[in-house]
Amino acid sequence: MNEYTQYDLVGVGIGPFNLGLAALAEEGTSLKTAFFDQTEVFQWHPGMLLEQANLQVPFLADLVTIANPQSQYTFLNYIHKQNRMFPFYFFKRFDIPRQEYNDYCRWVATQLANCHFGYEVVNCRYQKQDGGYLLTIKDVRTKEEKIVLARHVVLGTGSVPLIPPPLQEVLNDDVIHSGSYLHYADEMKEARSITVTGSGQSAAEIFYDLLKQQEDHRYQLTWLTRSAGFFQLESGKLGQEVFSNDYVDYFHQLSFEQRQDALPTLESLRKGVEEETLKAIYELLYYRSGGKQRLPVRIQAMTEIDGIVPEEQGYRLECQQWQQDKSFTLHSEKVILATGYKPSLPDWLLKMANELEWEDDKRFAVTRDYRLKWKEERTGHMYTLTNLEHTHGAGATNLALSVQRNQMILNAIAGEEVYPLPSQTVFQQFGIEDKEE
Repeated sequence: MNEYTQYDLVGVGIGPFNLGLAALAEEGTSLKTAFFDQTEVFQWHPGMLLEQANLQVPFLADLVTIANPQSQYTFLNYIHKQNRMFPFYFFKRFDIPRQEYNDYCRWVATQLANCHFGYEVVNCRYQKQDGGYLLTIKDVRTKEEKIVLARHVVLGTGSVPLIPPPLQEVLNDDVIHSGSYLHYADEMKEARSITVTGSGQSAAEIFYDLLKQQEDHRYQLTWLTRSAGFFQLESGKLGQEVFSNDYVDYFHQLSFEQRQDALPTLESLRKGVEEETLKAIYELLYYRSGGKQRLPVRIQAMTEIDGIVPEEQGYRLECQQWQQDKSFTLHSEKVILATGYKPSLPDWLLKMANELEWEDDKRFAVTRDYRLKWKEERTGHMYTLTNLEHTHGAGATNLALSVQRNQMILNAIAGEEVYPLPSQTVFQQFGIEDKEE
């Protein structure tokens, strides 16, 4: 009989979600855990770590604070260890630079013995007799493989760029996804024309970065989106209460059809541009336009790019203003697609598709405590930190909620309330209790 290294929990992927889980597991439990990621070091959207770009949540939504403010892995302790407490005190802001958040996560990752970078989980299969999962781990440097046995698995494989099908075949050094922007920014700014498409925070930040340097490089700058407008992210305090465990409790018990109907009503709370970014863009446009007839800038909503056709000097963008139902073309030497992301699911999970329960042909069923549902009951569970919008609502990717999600997962695996979960944390009521009917 083969003897494998055994773990209570193995995490696949080490982004902020699984990194927070690793920190809470190592610091507050006796569980034997291991987390693997194929990258050599921790990386969090390195192509979008723009200067002066901030997180869209308060620093309290770090990896651990909401679960354990006394943890050694809090952002405040990181600031203290970097001798930046007084600069941060005078900074007087709750939202922190995205670059600093990335550095903070790296600081935590280097201290955790259960995090292993440079290792890819290439296969996973359920071992019924052992009640766990056999995972094949490949060293990306030596290509050597080993097998470990995990009682439970947590998927934290993050997301990959979402590119509309008509545009997928055109990607190259001139036509890029926004997630790679910083890797190409200097070269892009040498072009005579640049187009950004998308209406979210990433599109706005890239447009603003290009706008700031436009006069130095003198390119034509275009910003298009198929959305109805360039809208501000809703930040009302009562509205933000949907990013709470109380709302997740309410949302999860709805039927699949009710959940699908509810998601569009929450768009303004999770998609859009920060007020400060829109204000900075508008003010720069206003200052530059004084005494000039027309800026070399085009900003247009309600416009889809249906195709990108290579030309001798750049590309022809085949566009449609969908409200007027009018087609037109634009020329651009460089194109940046800020078209968002989709969940990254490993091939070995997709091979288990027939064993999973599904809510429709694309969305698998997930329990309230983040377990995948199997057609046959298993003693070993697989938890997921991705592809949760349809089961747990618009806050599925919210950093603060991710900490409470990790609390729930660790409590379930440990079989005790290691990290107590607060209840009744919001001022409003989302549904009607049975006793009220």
